[in-house]
Amino acid sequence: MRISTLFYTIRQGIRNIARNKLFSLASIATIGACLFLFGIFYAVLFNFQNIVRTAQEGVSVTIFFEKYTTDARMQEIGDQISKMDEVSKIVFVSADEAWEGFRDEYLGEYADGYTDNPLIDSANYQIYLSDVSMQPALVTYLESIEEVRKVNRSEMAAATLSGVNALIAYATAGIIGILFAVSIFLISNTVAIGISVRKEEINIMKYIGATDFFVRSPFVIEGILIGVVGSAIPLVLVYMLYNRVIEYIVGNFATLSQLLAFLPVEELFRTLVPVSIAMGAGIGFLGSITTVRKHLRV
Repeated sequence: MRISTLFYTIRQGIRNIARNKLFSLASIATIGACLFLFGIFYAVLFNFQNIVRTAQEGVSVTIFFEKYTTDARMQEIGDQISKMDEVSKIVFVSADEAWEGFRDEYLGEYADGYTDNPLIDSANYQIYLSDVSMQPALVTYLESIEEVRKVNRSEMAAATLSGVNALIAYATAGIIGILFAVSIFLISNTVAIGISVRKEEINIMKYIGATDFFVRSPFVIEGILIGVVGSAIPLVLVYMLYNRVIEYIVGNFATLSQLLAFLPVEELFRTLVPVSIAMGAGIGFLGSITTVRKHLRV
């Protein structure tokens, strides 16, 4: 495409928006409303995922060894486990460390009567997973190791967190699908009206040899511009609202803010900005291109 043709197409797309001000504003407002809801949902979703991810980091599988297991063999087993993809980190707890922790937490001053370590066979590895849904497979592998005497795991926590992750994924897909459908419908109507208004002009352009691409591209540009503008406005609103809400919670609910680790707005918007703009442009493109192919048969 020549530069002059590109600029002509963009100008025509802007003029199309100006000619249909009310419908263009309605489309921008609707896309803005949809993407504003998406932004709110996105902020809640990612903060919730952050909370779930933090909870996952606290879920571990603990393995204990047979009495005859040497320190060298324990180290070898630990090295093998740490190389597994589903393992985020492992922590070795010696028998002395296990006894010290148990004594300090449960016995206190009553531990003075113990001269020997009653947990001499309690050396263990605490294994933390990057994805708790992989816990059953990991446990099966650990139980197959000959020197492993016992495997402790939290099946309820793993199942609950895995279910929450699946629910979040399904809810995200459903809401995004609904927003896409509504926005595409509105942009399609706006572009269709623009085509009907310029029907005679389009016929003349075709009679003098204008290509299909030359005729159709301004309407596609129109849809993309509506989508981009409609995505930019809610980003500003979500940014302001998110900061206000976080400041309010931190200022008025100190205990809640300590329990829930909220994502900084910069980290949230590092992903939200390109995602929202891409969604707006994509919605505008899909809505306009489908309408152009359906109605622009001249």
